[in-house]
Amino acid sequence: MTKNVVAMILAGGQGTRLGLLTDEIAKPAVPFGGKYRIIDFTLSNCVNSDIFNVGILTQYRPHALSKHIGIGRHWDLDRKDGGVVMLPPFQGRSDADWYSGTANAVYQNIDFIDSFNPEIILVLSGDHIYAMDYNEIIDFHFSKIADGTIACMRVPMSEASRFGLMIANFEGRIMEFQEKPQQPKSNLASLGIYVFNWSFLKVKLIEDARDPNSAHDFGKNIIPRIISDNSGQLYAFNFEGYWRDVGTLQAYWESNLELTRPVPGLNLHEPTWRFYTHTEEYPPAYFSPEAKIRSSLISEGCEVYGTVENSLLFQGVHIGKGSIIRDSVVMTNCIIGEHCTIEKAIISERTIIGNSVQLGFGEEKPNKVSPEIYNGGLVIVGSDVKIPDNVLVGKNTAIWNHVGEKQFEGEVPSGEILYPEER
Repeated sequence: MTKNVVAMILAGGQGTRLGLLTDEIAKPAVPFGGKYRIIDFTLSNCVNSDIFNVGILTQYRPHALSKHIGIGRHWDLDRKDGGVVMLPPFQGRSDADWYSGTANAVYQNIDFIDSFNPEIILVLSGDHIYAMDYNEIIDFHFSKIADGTIACMRVPMSEASRFGLMIANFEGRIMEFQEKPQQPKSNLASLGIYVFNWSFLKVKLIEDARDPNSAHDFGKNIIPRIISDNSGQLYAFNFEGYWRDVGTLQAYWESNLELTRPVPGLNLHEPTWRFYTHTEEYPPAYFSPEAKIRSSLISEGCEVYGTVENSLLFQGVHIGKGSIIRDSVVMTNCIIGEHCTIEKAIISERTIIGNSVQLGFGEEKPNKVSPEIYNGGLVIVGSDVKIPDNVLVGKNTAIWNHVGEKQFEGEVPSGEILYPEER
């Protein structure tokens, strides 16, 4: 069955709600879980589901993503017949220089999909964290003789307005769709995982491309139009496993720290459902006699001489003597000096922090520039930052990528953003 399936992964999003974490890379390329990048979860689900014809639709800052995936060897996708293909927009075509929406991204690659002559197409988001056997939703799709099937999950009514919502009958057929409504009629939320009969979807994409008033988006246009004109049978597949949208800094921070304890539905150590990635080789982690580790996830190559509590350290992190890391995410090859106190922080790759530095200092104040992004008391530090000794950094703060030592003047008060000189 899976030989007749093509998976198209939408990986072109900027992810503006992740602030400085996506200033230089696309959201699916953001590091996650100690050694992975966000897209690794969707890619690994494809491989574990025996789906090996995969297209990745890129657009915003695709270089880190393209370098990470390469020819797909680490996911067993370096194949002569099929495998993984990066699909940027067709440059030079006046009518299609950029993907104008999720549906347009798939439409521009109709020829690529047709080359496999598939029966089924999977349209997937490359920026969610979850484990799913796609064969289960495909089997459900066939059992309903559906034209399209959408993976859904019950969410609290208090959060329902953040999602596209399905109103389905007792058989699971979708009768109505609401895209992020202020007054939800349902709590059955779309997970951005779609199964379509390719012959059916191809017609709908061509029709949508001809509509000058369309935003060419699955959630805003394709799905509502199929339901409103009753031109196809769409069903809701109720997924009961682990699924997280890490679209905000708070959600990203929380989802990483969830991994420091057993997570039902997402086991990074499960031998029968591995999550694959492309990383450098590191030696085993080292903990000195004075090191104290509690409820944390420590990756290869780390050296810990201080205390780490309820935190996640990516590969190659160094924690100095007397330093305390609490409720924080520290990415690859960061160096934390001695006698530092770091609380509720996200620290990006290759950042160097001097001695006696405090992150998460003082009272909490709203961020002055982007309170909708930098909140929850978090401290966000970009990549390749150098923080000198004895600096105090407040809460709801952001220190941008490539900020150097000379730009610090002893304290970054709560609610501030520190940019590099050349910005």
